[in-house]
Amino acid sequence: MKLFALSPSSDRWLSGFRSLALAFFVMVLGAMGGCASGPHANPNDPLEPLNRSVYDFNTTVDKAILKPVATAYKDALPGGVRQSVTHFFANLAEPWSFANNLLQGKVADAAETVIRFGTNTVFGVFGLFDVARDLGIDAHKQDLGKTLAHWGVPAGPYLMLPLLGPSSVRDGSALVLDYQGNLLAREKDIAVRNSLTATQFVNLRANLLQAGDLLGSASLDEYAFLRDAYLQSRDPDIFKSMDSERYDQDEPLVAPSAP
Repeated sequence: MKLFALSPSSDRWLSGFRSLALAFFVMVLGAMGGCASGPHANPNDPLEPLNRSVYDFNTTVDKAILKPVATAYKDALPGGVRQSVTHFFANLAEPWSFANNLLQGKVADAAETVIRFGTNTVFGVFGLFDVARDLGIDAHKQDLGKTLAHWGVPAGPYLMLPLLGPSSVRDGSALVLDYQGNLLAREKDIAVRNSLTATQFVNLRANLLQAGDLLGSASLDEYAFLRDAYLQSRDPDIFKSMDSERYDQDEPLVAPSAP
């Protein structure tokens, strides 16, 4: 499904973006020596000055390019088509969720993920339709960041990534392998892979248009609101997943300490 056609030369742009991301992480490590401080500093966001600069950059790019493109995309395609696009890309991520479920020792969730992938790929027309959901087969989305958290790797400081948005040092560092684990990265045809990547990015932004409008109208400090929402949703999601598999253990459950 090529909604956006990109030339093979654009692969050089993607390689450049990955190099920029690595340079950004090097800059982050250097900036960690100059952490933010003060009575209103968030202890989870010692890199706030740097993060706010990146957020301003993201906002500028979003207003100038991403939001207009996403709005045109949403206006051009019916909701059912956009939902099928979302299902398609979610299906491509299922094998990586399977691997991370196994790495976390969640054998039942891994087995259900395989069943979901097979069902939606065959009967859902390569994932365009979520037939598995209609059959009561739950999704168990996992990524490397959650796997690292499962094995006790702390999140580290909150991190605002260029174009990609809220993350943490742990989760942001895992994104390279998360990308490689997605079936989309296995596409050999560069033009097809880049077209699908662009489609996925625009479709994701289109899905967030309403949330972005609410963010702008509900918060005086959009950066702080987005940061706090991320921190309050990401780690509890991880801890809930960890707690559920320990539910039947005899020893008392001790919640992981906050990073």
